[in-house]
Amino acid sequence: MTQRIGKKEGVDLFVVELAALLHDLADWKFHSAAAGPRLARQILSKRKVPPDVTRHVCEIISTISFKGVRAEKKIRTLEGKVVQDADRLDALGAIGIARAFAVGGYLHRSIYIPTQKPSLRLTKKATLNGTTINHFYEKLLLLKDRMHTRTAKNLAGKRHAYMETYVKRFFQEWDGKI
Repeated sequence: MTQRIGKKEGVDLFVVELAALLHDLADWKFHSAAAGPRLARQILSKRKVPPDVTRHVCEIISTISFKGVRAEKKIRTLEGKVVQDADRLDALGAIGIARAFAVGGYLHRSIYIPTQKPSLRLTKKATLNGTTINHFYEKLLLLKDRMHTRTAKNLAGKRHAYMETYVKRFFQEWDGKI
């Protein structure tokens, strides 16, 4: 997705490809916020990547993650916006649904608890202890309206609609209506 969006948006493909490949090395949910950029800097330095490219990639990595509506960091460059859009598109649609339940299982999350309401404050604790269905409302269904590029906005609509259909069907089955 990073290459597809990057080509259409006319960005530095080397920067976006590096950032896309390295952005999840040390996810904020499992490490400190500084761990990912620090590890990326070490990898890029060992490979003699120019310092300006390394700085740009590390800046993207430090601002890419969605940590809740109230905790978003400003993305400064178009390359950063492209990588963030691609990352967010991966969290939408059929693949996004599969990922949500795979991660939920890994984290031993419940699928759904009717008395547990979604929270728009995505602390590490809420992220790790919430339910997978709540995750749709806390993050996944919010992503469509947070795309930066025209290319990503066009792609996000159908994926978002699919997720809405899925959640609606989930609740119909949960309630015994289907």
